[in-house]
Amino acid sequence: MTDTTDSTDGTDMSRDVDVDNDADVATSDPAADAVAVFEMLVGITVIQTLRGMAALRIADHLADGVMTAEEVAEREGSHPRATYRLMRAAASLGMLSHEGQHRFGLTGRGRLLRADVPGSLRSLVLSQTSHGHWQSWEHFPEAVRQGSSQTEKALGTDIFDYYAQPQNAEEAALFAESMGDLSDMVTRGAVSAVSTTGVSTVVDVGGSNGAFVLTLMASDPRLSGQVLDLPHVVEGAHREAEKRGLSDRFSAVAGDFFVAVPPADLYLVKTVLHDWDDEQCATILRSCRSAANEGGRMLVVEMVIAEIGKPDLAPLSDMAMLTMTNGMERDLDEFDALFEASGWRRSTTYPVGGGYFGMELVAV
Repeated sequence: MTDTTDSTDGTDMSRDVDVDNDADVATSDPAADAVAVFEMLVGITVIQTLRGMAALRIADHLADGVMTAEEVAEREGSHPRATYRLMRAAASLGMLSHEGQHRFGLTGRGRLLRADVPGSLRSLVLSQTSHGHWQSWEHFPEAVRQGSSQTEKALGTDIFDYYAQPQNAEEAALFAESMGDLSDMVTRGAVSAVSTTGVSTVVDVGGSNGAFVLTLMASDPRLSGQVLDLPHVVEGAHREAEKRGLSDRFSAVAGDFFVAVPPADLYLVKTVLHDWDDEQCATILRSCRSAANEGGRMLVVEMVIAEIGKPDLAPLSDMAMLTMTNGMERDLDEFDALFEASGWRRSTTYPVGGGYFGMELVAV
């Protein structure tokens, strides 16, 4: 990536951290380096601690106020001492506060593991530690050797077909819920930034339960919205529209965005492109370009990789893409190459929260 500044709006996606690899090597402290690597290694313990909190609904139990671990265990039907040990570990991560005598309370971080609250990440924790994801990570080194996901080796099929199987319906629903929750982190920022001037029809491409387009519709009563997604997903979009009281302006269509998408003035493509390789992304983008109404636009929401070697969540997310799909996270140069090859041009870029960026495209 040669330029992390969008010439249109000046958005700087670099991080203000000095990195001098030669100096780092010269001043390296072996003992400190060993501690740092060990802290990385216990990441598996961290995520499983979060999983335990989510599965045992620790945050929901503590929503009523400070409790002892024994009281939480009685509510949950779990082992009292093991529950205390879990909550003690969660406190070390800043997820809980310790009030003494085995009594714990919720921190701001811990509240994010409550169910059915704005900004909840509970379903994301459970989804990312579920069978489909966890089994696939076992084959990560082979994914690097071959340059392709090994999910089919782990699960017998790719992750999306895995979710479509009836026996995995509960896990698929959890994944869809987690994507909706994650969407809430960035949707508000994107909706507040994107202009709907001249727009009457909006299609949320691969939009799952339609949270993005429905939020946009709620902000502008002139808009009609639609979700295009797989057959096992669209019923959830209908339910979400009904819950929000927007069914009269909304529809959900089962389809394949590699083949065709409905016509629209504005396409929303959020966290879709990172699931696919360059050729597949170009196909999706061309499908939208072919169907776009005159003057059509697109809003792409994705992570964008910043300067190499600086603290950045996107390159780590890229490892998950390599593990789970044949997609990837990209830098701005890589996105621009995709857009230009598909009949689009990036006009502006802005942060929308949660480490994601909105990239507005115009048809050319």
